[in-house]
Amino acid sequence: MDHHHHHHHQTGHENKINLIIAMIIIGSWMIVQFIGGLWTGSLALLADAFHMLNDFSNLLISLIAFTLAAKAVSPKRTYGNHRYEVLAALFNSVALIVISVFIFREAIIRFMAPQEVIAGGMIVIAFIGLIANIGAMYALMRGDVKENLNMRGAYLHVLSDALGSVAAVIAGVIIYFTGWYIADPILSIVIAIMISFTAFSLLKDTVHVLLEGTPRNINIGEVESALLKIDGVRNVHDLHVWTITSGINSLTAHLVIDPSYSEKHHDILLHAKDYIKTKLHIKHSTIQIEKVDLREYECQRI
Repeated sequence: MDHHHHHHHQTGHENKINLIIAMIIIGSWMIVQFIGGLWTGSLALLADAFHMLNDFSNLLISLIAFTLAAKAVSPKRTYGNHRYEVLAALFNSVALIVISVFIFREAIIRFMAPQEVIAGGMIVIAFIGLIANIGAMYALMRGDVKENLNMRGAYLHVLSDALGSVAAVIAGVIIYFTGWYIADPILSIVIAIMISFTAFSLLKDTVHVLLEGTPRNINIGEVESALLKIDGVRNVHDLHVWTITSGINSLTAHLVIDPSYSEKHHDILLHAKDYIKTKLHIKHSTIQIEKVDLREYECQRI
């Protein structure tokens, strides 16, 4: 096992622990909030409890994805099971879009017929819910929420729930002091817009990985120029860079070398590999050295 795989395995283990902590916080508070919703008669709290149930199930999906991704490489899956993490992120982004649509729908219904709420109880329960969400967010932030799409999906779910709690607190305060029940659907729509923006951003990044797009931090033109600068390299073709999962990129390229450098082909290969590893931080690369451009040879054979 190389250092990179070991590092990925280590971060995967840390991410799993952080997910479990977040699940315990969300799961226990979800039950309390559901009971609180029944006690106060607040539909907002009941909706938030179901929102938390959705969070809990998405955290569970993310955890299962990490467990499956940790499985060893097999002859059937030579890259391992890392893409499960990307699939979990895809599921999470779609689920977030569904939640925002559901919130929009509920808000429109409440605009038509504002419902009475026990504001005092709603404020207290929503505020404690906010603290629970912040605790879960803190647990997830200790993991790799910036680079790992799966962790980012889980984090965005909890963040959307925290924003829901903030909206419930503000709405509760407005209702408590003014009796203006329409504050609830207005704030819900603001939250739904915020959730949909983050969801579409995650969905775009996930689809980019699934379509094997070039990683955002890599400029393919610059990579080609750098490889062409290697002494003896005449041409570069079939250059591909893609992401297997968050933090693991792959590169393949064909380097056509000058015939006079035939004896130095191994040095050219080492030079290219060193550039890819140190400058691009890509551990998985396949470089084919060609003494003649094989594309011309293939065209002649057709």
